[in-house]
Amino acid sequence: MKSAIVKHSIGIAGHKTSVTLEAQFWNALKEIACKHDMSLSELVATIDEQREQGNLSSAIRIFVFDVYRNQFFGEQEEDKAKPNGISRPARVFSAMRKVRTHPMRATG
Repeated sequence: MKSAIVKHSIGIAGHKTSVTLEAQFWNALKEIACKHDMSLSELVATIDEQREQGNLSSAIRIFVFDVYRNQFFGEQEEDKAKPNGISRPARVFSAMRKVRTHPMRATG
């Protein structure tokens, strides 16, 4: 069975960009954003800022995977993909808290 590929236009840093993901990843991303009281655009913009390489769609897939992996195995799991011992989701949520605490950073 093939997954439905869905393209969304999302506002990031004052401009719109198209992101193509499987429907399951969009649903998971929306659940994560809702759970953390963030808009989808806020979450995607923060993932975009924190990504280390690759395209945005890949960064989102990796982020979603990491969130659910951390829920399954726990945040304390040793993983070489964690620079400085901090998981991707933790870095994204930390960056989002900084933006919300310092609103001028988001615009300037």
